[in-house]
Amino acid sequence: MQQYLVFRLYGAMASWGQAAVGGDRPTGLQPTRSAILGLLGAALGIKRENEKKLAGLQSGILIAFKQCTPSSLVRDYHTTQVPSHNKKVFHRTRKSELSEAKLNTVLSSRDYRCDGLWVIAISLSDRASFSLETIQSALERPVYSLCLGRKSCPPSLPLMPVVMEFDELKSALDYEFPAITRSHKEDALWLNKKREVTYFWEGSKEQIPSESTLTFQPWDEPVSKTRWQFKQRTMHQLTVEEG
Repeated sequence: MQQYLVFRLYGAMASWGQAAVGGDRPTGLQPTRSAILGLLGAALGIKRENEKKLAGLQSGILIAFKQCTPSSLVRDYHTTQVPSHNKKVFHRTRKSELSEAKLNTVLSSRDYRCDGLWVIAISLSDRASFSLETIQSALERPVYSLCLGRKSCPPSLPLMPVVMEFDELKSALDYEFPAITRSHKEDALWLNKKREVTYFWEGSKEQIPSESTLTFQPWDEPVSKTRWQFKQRTMHQLTVEEG
């Protein structure tokens, strides 16, 4: 038996950052490790500049998640006015930026996943600096506002975190939360009772045995928050029909 902290993430909009080139900001289909670490750090009240605590959180947990519903993609087109770069001037507020005499228009786009539902399962490594119960309490009463990738994407439902023992990782990710609506029948229609779900996990590939498991290496392991640097890690993926 293994102890896990399990919680759900649902949002009208979410954005799971990918490598960005120019003004485009794409999103992945599923949460990134860096996004989950950021959410946990916000709940625990760890400030971004506290690299020691963030590193302790990062090295102490293993993250797995289950994509329960296929979310839809939405692209938001942006036009933003910004001042020209000047090494001698540092703007601390948006009001300060707009006070410049000459402003440039920057075109960009932001991608979002809409109506996505994910179940997250967290276990501890031998280097953990927080207990699962501490993280659970923080998710129930977060110090800072929680978001699904971006500040403009708050969770649309309570996370409902629970700490339980399961005989395997898949059982933890298949944990059934209370109904999203008052009617279980309505939930079944909304979630598409017979549907494809996808499991993502790190660590041993055999945690969810299958000949159809795919292995890939996303760039979502934080290296430096101040320099926005990330490195690759090994992740496993399995899509099955459920229901």
